[in-house]
Amino acid sequence: MYAIISDSGRQYRVEEGQEVEVDYREAAKGDKITFDNVLAISGEGGTKLGKPTVTGAAVIGEVIGAKLGKKLVVQKFRRRKNSRRKNGHRQVFTTIRVEKISS
Repeated sequence: MYAIISDSGRQYRVEEGQEVEVDYREAAKGDKITFDNVLAISGEGGTKLGKPTVTGAAVIGEVIGAKLGKKLVVQKFRRRKNSRRKNGHRQVFTTIRVEKISS
């Protein structure tokens, strides 16, 4: 059984027991998070597609913790002007373990 959820403008395909990295949230380790924007659910009874979401469906997950993503280097360069700028960025993610998909 799997579900497709929408969170912060991104879509994720999740299954029970799977760990998913979503945008950072102020949540302590062990907290429960409910995703109500379920776009589709597939299971033994077939596939349910939402218009735009499946009514009454939810995905419940447990927060495992926060994690830093990989480092990105942003470099600007203007030729023949001796102008260079180099910046770095690391995005913070929250890791969530999917516990239950209810339809």
